Amino acid sequence: MARSVTLTGTALTAALALAVAGCSSGPDDSAAGTDIATAPRDSVRDGGTLRWAVDSVPATLNAFQAAADDTTALVTGAVLPVLFRLDGRGRPQRDADYLESAEVVDTAPKQVVTYRLNPKARWSDGRAVTAADFTAQWKALSGRDDAYWTARNAGYDRIASVRPGKDAREVRVTFARPYADWQSLFSPLYPASVTGTATAFNEGARYNLPASAGPFSVGVVSARAGTVTLVRNRSWWGDRAKLDALVLAAVPRAKRPAALAAGTLDMAAFEPASYAALRKQEKAKKLVLRKTAEAAYSQLALNGASGALVDERVRHAVARAIDRQAIADAVLKPLGLPAKPLGNHLLLASQEGYADHSSALGSVSASSAQALLADAGWKPAKMQPAGEGANAAGPALHSVRTGKLLTLRFLLPESSRTLDRVGARIARMLARIGVRTEITRVADDSFFRDHVASGDFDLALYSWPGTAYPATDDHPIFAKPEPAADGTLTVKQNYTRVGTDRIDQLLDQAAAELDPSAARDLTARADARIWAAAASIPLYQRPQLVALRPSVANAGAFGFATPRYQDIGFRKQ
Repeated sequence: MARSVTLTGTALTAALALAVAGCSSGPDDSAAGTDIATAPRDSVRDGGTLRWAVDSVPATLNAFQAAADDTTALVTGAVLPVLFRLDGRGRPQRDADYLESAEVVDTAPKQVVTYRLNPKARWSDGRAVTAADFTAQWKALSGRDDAYWTARNAGYDRIASVRPGKDAREVRVTFARPYADWQSLFSPLYPASVTGTATAFNEGARYNLPASAGPFSVGVVSARAGTVTLVRNRSWWGDRAKLDALVLAAVPRAKRPAALAAGTLDMAAFEPASYAALRKQEKAKKLVLRKTAEAAYSQLALNGASGALVDERVRHAVARAIDRQAIADAVLKPLGLPAKPLGNHLLLASQEGYADHSSALGSVSASSAQALLADAGWKPAKMQPAGEGANAAGPALHSVRTGKLLTLRFLLPESSRTLDRVGARIARMLARIGVRTEITRVADDSFFRDHVASGDFDLALYSWPGTAYPATDDHPIFAKPEPAADGTLTVKQNYTRVGTDRIDQLLDQAAAELDPSAARDLTARADARIWAAAASIPLYQRPQLVALRPSVANAGAFGFATPRYQDIGFRKQ
């Protein structure tokens, strides 16, 4: 499924080699884990309704459609089979409630994966979970039938066949091409009644699900009330859900503190800028704060398709002017989290294989940045009126070819105080080397639709989620744009519009490499080249700040980990 955004020559080759070979690998322990209000199941009372704040009611409950969002993922994680759940380091772990085993049993002449299903696994309508559900989902997502409105077909398009194995509880999947990220498939798994026909897939699962197979089922989705109510699934064969109901309520972030204080919310996420105010409530024992490194990172995107940033030298100059450590300090230190800039586009600091490849950009240096700009034809100019919204502090530069001042349009999401402050810092850093910025703050609902996706920006701040499957999930973000028949560019999710054939090749090879160590080496080489292209500059792994009412148990800042919904509840008095 599509990932959602939470808003030359020898020198280059040498930099790439240094970036890959000269960095330590392995997860950074300081950035790992979760921060959850853990409690044994027997200390959590049965019953009750927990209200969890979300940003919006999902436009669809079909996780494989373009309109799916973070709330869609919360719902499907609670009501549908997720065969491999993620731990705190983003590692896939087999869920024994659904699978007795899952393994690659053959690699030649073709890769074959065999799934052995838990014999207790069944849909809430009484039907067993079988190979028929796997087959229907493969056919729906394979990309071979245009009638299905799918966002992406990655992985499913590599499957040659899905059929029962020794019996109805065994599923045998044969791949036409090797696929390293096979554990990402069939999660979530929908019943064949959803994926069996295009009509059911496109429309039937948008606002309801005919059957579930998780600790909860979908009760009522109400756009008018702004809520999704999940109720305990009485057909669930695993540990019984502690809660009677889980209500996902769309509550604006500015209204969440009051809702928590009033008891109309039990759990809510906040921006780091809210930390000081929330700490006062925590000290008064009105709530509990949980914080960790989120499975997402904030980055500066440089549009390389138009204007001054088409020139790689200018992009490198911008990158060398930005003190990423100072930005990480400003965002993370107040929360008591490790203040380390993120050095990788494809792996977060807590993941195995993580290494910092940012040396491919060169060191932070104003003089180096100014030399690059001069080499690109940007020379000192007399100051001119900045114009509304322009940052004109420091020297100005003009093109010796056109005479135009070097001014970049800087796009920020209107609702994020954190990104607003980060944007202001970046503008000041760029001003020191003569790069002026015109900052525009855009409403969230149009930030991507009307600006980023269409390329209407020079610089933009937004975030990407982390993933356990970077060769698959991150490829659309860094894929080389291709000309379409109408003369436009097909950019997939590469909104910077900068890519190379070699990056594509390395990620393609990683996706087909069944040796995990060799696959990590390929993704490391790809990441170093992404850094060298200087179109996406990771700044920091985004902090996750969650406030809970003191009685809430087994919830909080989950980081990479998949929530265990059946254990969430309220402590016994």
